[in-house]
Amino acid sequence: MSNLTVAVLAPPDYAKDLGKKGTTSDITFYNLKKGDATVTFIEPTRYPEKLSSLFYAVSLSDRIVLVVSEINASFGECVLMLQCAGKSSGYLILKNYISPDQIAPLIKGTVLEHYEILEEDMVGLREKMLGISVKQTAHHKDHESAGKGVVPIDAHFNVKGVGVVVLGSVAQGTIKKHETLRVLPTEKTAQVRSIQKHDDDAESAVAGDRVGLALKNIETDDLDRGYVLTNDPAITFSTTVTGKAQLVKYWPAPLKEGMVLYAGHWMQFLPTRLEKAVVEGDWRMPVLTLSMEKALVYPPGARVVLHYLEGGKLRVVGSLIIG
Repeated sequence: MSNLTVAVLAPPDYAKDLGKKGTTSDITFYNLKKGDATVTFIEPTRYPEKLSSLFYAVSLSDRIVLVVSEINASFGECVLMLQCAGKSSGYLILKNYISPDQIAPLIKGTVLEHYEILEEDMVGLREKMLGISVKQTAHHKDHESAGKGVVPIDAHFNVKGVGVVVLGSVAQGTIKKHETLRVLPTEKTAQVRSIQKHDDDAESAVAGDRVGLALKNIETDDLDRGYVLTNDPAITFSTTVTGKAQLVKYWPAPLKEGMVLYAGHWMQFLPTRLEKAVVEGDWRMPVLTLSMEKALVYPPGARVVLHYLEGGKLRVVGSLIIG
């Protein structure tokens, strides 16, 4: 059994008819289960007020459902976010008589160009996502479940009689009950006491699974959203990163050293200062060096989405591949 995670970028509470409401904060989870097939729908509850809410929902997801009820600044921002995050698997639901011809020029040359257009049918959408989850299960057994596990934390709390519990989605590989995981970016470790997936106990979890982990040898005060549990020695953390950036085509001018940007990766959305920008040729493809007060946790070659919160209507800057 593997889980499919779907970001629903739509008017508030649109996903309430897709699954059972779960945890809610700046992102809201809705859980759907039928037999061995499970789907997690995520809504960016605080968007457009908080750009981080949109980033988290997109970052966690395997697939995207973008509901277009109006062609406005938020639609444009969603297109840029999905492009910078590299989310190439998704669906468009067009409302208010918006036609495919109207949005075609706006998504040309982006990942959304290949999104499938669906009719607005909640029952049909649920069944379609459950079907993909079933197909994905066979694929996971051979592919994504191989290798070391990584779980970015999106919530943590104490449960009476259980102890410390964290919620998150397995970003890659496999984690198993009773194994000891590093807690990055700290020097601490924690043992997995138990694993739950959609309220069922499990011996292990693989990439894509939404999990609740009961942990030993760690306190909630030692944890924070964005921290990463892993048994993969390749996962590292640093307060300085350098990489080749790709700025969005609408960005008006070269980035200036000293700017405060926000770096999004997994469940981290960290303020960062642009220490150095090196341009050779196209100024939209600079090599950037970023410094942060809190360490960024990432694997080799990670894609980071860059944001500029003082940018008015243009808040998505581009992406950076850590070199």
